[in-house]
Amino acid sequence: MSVEEKFRIVRSVGEECIQEDELLNLLTKKPQPVCYDGFEPSGRMHIAQGVMKTLSVNKLVSAGCKVKIWIADWFAWLNDKMGGDLDKIQTVGQYLIEIWKAAGMNLEGGQVEFLWSSKEIDSRAHEYWPIVMDIAIRNKLPRIVR
Repeated sequence: MSVEEKFRIVRSVGEECIQEDELLNLLTKKPQPVCYDGFEPSGRMHIAQGVMKTLSVNKLVSAGCKVKIWIADWFAWLNDKMGGDLDKIQTVGQYLIEIWKAAGMNLEGGQVEFLWSSKEIDSRAHEYWPIVMDIAIRNKLPRIVR
């Protein structure tokens, strides 16, 4: 597939592209760019979240991209989704993955990866928590709320 065709496909996924020349340069120089998406598991999936994400991910994969989808379970917990029950939040996250599979998301070949924020934070706690503490120390609540 030509770089121009990859560009056309990748560009069709987004509503806006601020630097199209940078996107074209990236696709020219990097054979497998990484694209990120993420969500907080919070209940039933609506049609756009199910079908549109599947279509977008499949387009990106067809253009040679690797897609990493972050499941922000700890952030859903922080935001009191599912009554603040982490087990329920993680169950909903698994449910959403199963819906995407059923909707035809291309998960063959390892081009799509689901990452759980809880697992990433746990595995790198020695890096994560000092950053959180530094942010907390340097900022006051009104600044953070703003």
